[in-house]
Amino acid sequence: MQQNSEESDLGRQLAGYGLTTASVFYYMPERPKLIQSFVWQFYDLAPDHPRLERFLDYWRREIDAAIHSVEIAHERLIKPSEWRLAAFEGRLN
Repeated sequence: MQQNSEESDLGRQLAGYGLTTASVFYYMPERPKLIQSFVWQFYDLAPDHPRLERFLDYWRREIDAAIHSVEIAHERLIKPSEWRLAAFEGRLN
């Protein structure tokens, strides 16, 4: 039985995965002065980002474009709740 993507995404988040967004800046060898960008987004584990590393290894092996730089943003979407004490004096009707 195959799970839909929402169930598997929730399972990943509960396992500690967070949403990782990587902006890959690259250039083609014949146009080294023209920097282009590619945005990649997936659930991954920080700080090692194994899924992103596999993607970048694939890029280096299979794609003719040379990577100039990579910017990474990572956010765990499910995290411990935060709370604070709020004083209240009054009546609720």
